[in-house]
Amino acid sequence: MGMHTDLLKELLLEAAPSGHEARATQRWRAEAQTFADQVSQDSYGNVYAELNPPPVGTPGSTAPSRPIALMAHLDEIGLMVTHVADDGIISFAGIGWWDPQVLVGQRVRLLAEGGDIIGVVGKVAIHLMNEADKLRASTLAGLWIDTTLIPEDARRRLPTGTVGVLEQPPLEQDGHLIARALDNRAGAFIVLEVLRELKARRVTRHVVAVATVEEELGFFGAQVSGYRLNPAAAIVVDGLHDTGQPGVGDSRYGRVRFGSGANLAVGSRLDARLLGQLKRAADEHGIPYSLSARPERSDTDADGLALARAGIPTALVSLPLRNVHTPSEMVRLSDVQACIDLLVAWVCALPEGAPPVPDLELWPSEEPGEERSHADPGERS
Repeated sequence: MGMHTDLLKELLLEAAPSGHEARATQRWRAEAQTFADQVSQDSYGNVYAELNPPPVGTPGSTAPSRPIALMAHLDEIGLMVTHVADDGIISFAGIGWWDPQVLVGQRVRLLAEGGDIIGVVGKVAIHLMNEADKLRASTLAGLWIDTTLIPEDARRRLPTGTVGVLEQPPLEQDGHLIARALDNRAGAFIVLEVLRELKARRVTRHVVAVATVEEELGFFGAQVSGYRLNPAAAIVVDGLHDTGQPGVGDSRYGRVRFGSGANLAVGSRLDARLLGQLKRAADEHGIPYSLSARPERSDTDADGLALARAGIPTALVSLPLRNVHTPSEMVRLSDVQACIDLLVAWVCALPEGAPPVPDLELWPSEEPGEERSHADPGERS
């Protein structure tokens, strides 16, 4: 199967900091509507693209089965205006986890009413620093945003609360893609492409691809969508640091490198049965993969999703990623394809009519007054 890389680039061009994801969700939703059986959005901002949604409201029908969810977040780290001074210089705060060093000198797209405004992150020039200042790391408090607007227009058009992102268009080169927001616009692209391929293969299961919001602030979109869907099983797709980079190292997670394909996480909150299924699917189809150790938490939507409702069996598939949370994140496109291939193979390998986690008994919805059997549902892993 071939990737629609133009769609990924279009998603990367959209400015969508956490809590303000509308531009990216609209593009993702528009693409989903070209092939999904049903597309919807909840009040929190998560977008859902479904295959084979069960009929609802039919007299005499039983409660719908719990779907399989494929989930990835669309939001990115960003900036928020806190104050515009009388001279037009803009103070700002970060949205999400920033290293201030990467902001110096960067262009910023501010989502202003009446049209976006491009600004520049400023810092005192090194020529004007004393020797002690030269050795100090940059802080957000020591940076500002400058624009070409006159002060009156800056105060009017960029009020407190205006958000922005770094202005850095995507670049494809030598089988790699370089851009801001690959964490995790690439994951949202992957789950949508998986759904597209499942549609082409006429898969009959109820599968939902979810583009979540506010992951960078604490997995909030995943918690909301997990509660809404209550899926029988879920796979979260996100990025993971390529351990070949200086300062990372294989001892941190295991060997995770560009060209190694999809990464499968092993962790306390992650379901070992789903991990086993993913490994078997990869082995049977010759799909490259690596393993990563997440002993306590994964720091992804998987952490929130696994604890939604009464607990959702969740696995994590990660894309090797370099330069995380910078304007020049990088992925290898062959690894993106491996993630797509693996998730398609996993869904297609699930036996028809059986729950995705076969040794877990999934209780049906109960009518009032109905007694529940107390058979042992089995061990979690």
